[in-house]
Amino acid sequence: MMHARSLRLFSSVAVVSGILLLLGCSSKKTEPPRYSSTKFTSAARHKATMRCYTVLGKKYTPTYVSIGETMTGISSWYGPNFHGKLTSNGERYNMHAKTAAHKTWPMDTMVKVTNLQNGKSTIVRINDRGPFVKGRIIDCSYAAGKELGLDKMGIAKVKIEVVGFAGKVEPKQTIVHQGSTRTNPRMKLTDFGIQVGAYSHYAGALKTKRAYEKDLGKRLRVEIKRSQTQHGTLYRVLLLGFPSEKAAKDYRECQGLKGAAIVRP
Repeated sequence: MMHARSLRLFSSVAVVSGILLLLGCSSKKTEPPRYSSTKFTSAARHKATMRCYTVLGKKYTPTYVSIGETMTGISSWYGPNFHGKLTSNGERYNMHAKTAAHKTWPMDTMVKVTNLQNGKSTIVRINDRGPFVKGRIIDCSYAAGKELGLDKMGIAKVKIEVVGFAGKVEPKQTIVHQGSTRTNPRMKLTDFGIQVGAYSHYAGALKTKRAYEKDLGKRLRVEIKRSQTQHGTLYRVLLLGFPSEKAAKDYRECQGLKGAAIVRP
């Protein structure tokens, strides 16, 4: 369980590679600071840890999240062997503080972790990347793990929920309201996209669409647009949901999609 932790204790500025994916939330009240310093993380570290990176041959693309966003999976914990070592945001790991590692959520995101096997819960602050083990979505510190019962169980199925940013936890009523009424920013009519394919036959477009859908998160979507040209029907496969042209260009570069056209449907 613990061996994967060593893969995370790298210098984010020096090792993580790629381009920032700016997938922001529509409400300023519920979105994390963009590259601004907090009492935990510098602006440079925020920027570095939001770049895409590759570990063990798998590419990860960090993305911004909003209050009420959830995820379900396996949680593990780490303890004394890593006490005092650097985490991705530049802090020293403190096994007695309630912190955690997540592969894609921003540094300083406040997360409620609920152990679905015993009902126990706690709130942690993300300050590291990982865990890089299949099926695991979060790695809790010793203190947080103990509150969840992970010190005895080792791993457990959990639900994690975004409840605040930069050390501040939003009031319960705000979290409930945002989780039930927030609009998905990917559905904005002004969103930008990338054309990832164009086919004369629908079957080819559908195959590409399905391939992209396997790896997409909640904030992006794939659509097939039909259009008529002087040469006949064309089926264009579009990757949509970017809040700006720059975000689309950054993602295109990060994913090696050089030459792909930026569109605004």
